[in-house]
Amino acid sequence: PFEVNEALDGMVVLVDTREQDTPRLRRRLRQMECPHERRKLDFGDYSAKFPLPGGGWLDLSDTVAVERKMSLDELAQCYTRGRPRFEREFLRAAGAGAKLYLLIEGASWEQSFAGDYRTRMSPKALVASMTAWLARYDCQLLFCAPDTSGPLIRELLYREGKERLERGEAA
Repeated sequence: PFEVNEALDGMVVLVDTREQDTPRLRRRLRQMECPHERRKLDFGDYSAKFPLPGGGWLDLSDTVAVERKMSLDELAQCYTRGRPRFEREFLRAAGAGAKLYLLIEGASWEQSFAGDYRTRMSPKALVASMTAWLARYDCQLLFCAPDTSGPLIRELLYREGKERLERGEAA
């Protein structure tokens, strides 16, 4: 429908204020090829909102977000000394009934199992934490190259918005 396409064309990516303003962030945002807005998100680093035909917005920030990590090293830190904060973020998402994508740049399952990263966390412990998060928080774990993260984040949020708009969840 015309209204759905119009809303999708008006997508605005929401960027958590805790995402550091770096050249990589600015490149990622340019790659998304849509407007963005920085604001505090209760969980995740990225979400989106879509303008509605009658005014107002379909705001996904309470229902869908992408948590981005730049490497397995950063993820391992989240599972070790940063675990309480990391777990609280996923608990907030679960408490809201939200879907959280965990996106790891420059990594793969193969690297995880092989210990191809620079932390002292063992491969067995890292893989156990990753798979426990999948089971415990029903999150989606995705890997991509750093140059793909911007387009992938946009595509994930676009599709989540499209599904909701086509089901009439914004009506």
